[in-house]
Amino acid sequence: MEKREGTITDLESVKRYLEKREASTVDDEFPPKFLEPFILRGLRLDLIEPGHVVFSMNIPPRLLNSGKHLHVGAIVTLVDVVGAIAIPAAGFPMDTGVSLEINVSCFDAAYVHEEIEIDNKVLRVGNAIAVVSVEFRKKKTGQIFAQGRHTKYLPFVSKM
Repeated sequence: MEKREGTITDLESVKRYLEKREASTVDDEFPPKFLEPFILRGLRLDLIEPGHVVFSMNIPPRLLNSGKHLHVGAIVTLVDVVGAIAIPAAGFPMDTGVSLEINVSCFDAAYVHEEIEIDNKVLRVGNAIAVVSVEFRKKKTGQIFAQGRHTKYLPFVSKM
């Protein structure tokens, strides 16, 4: 491995750091279904039509990262949960199956108390797979600051 200036090259120090972090986890202390209400609280439904759902929210301080802008983990969770809502809005069952792939591209930052819009569109629903596009826009300017795509495996519905 090549040494680079300004990078951690001492694997033992990395290992100690990770072990210290592991000892202080609190994952068993959070209530069930903690993440979705934590991320989704304050989300408002603006538009619902077949295959198209638009939400808005004012970014709360709880969703910021250390750089003081919307955490990419919150964006991915929104793509997952809110993006899946567009599938039943397109006339398919509420049980939208399991995620096969979620990807997110971030183009700019969004900051605390900034009003954003989350635009979900069903791109395709087949016999087994559904694909949804999710765009995050700054409401004031209309600028897209993040974009996601969510691919879901749809549960098989018996016709018996």
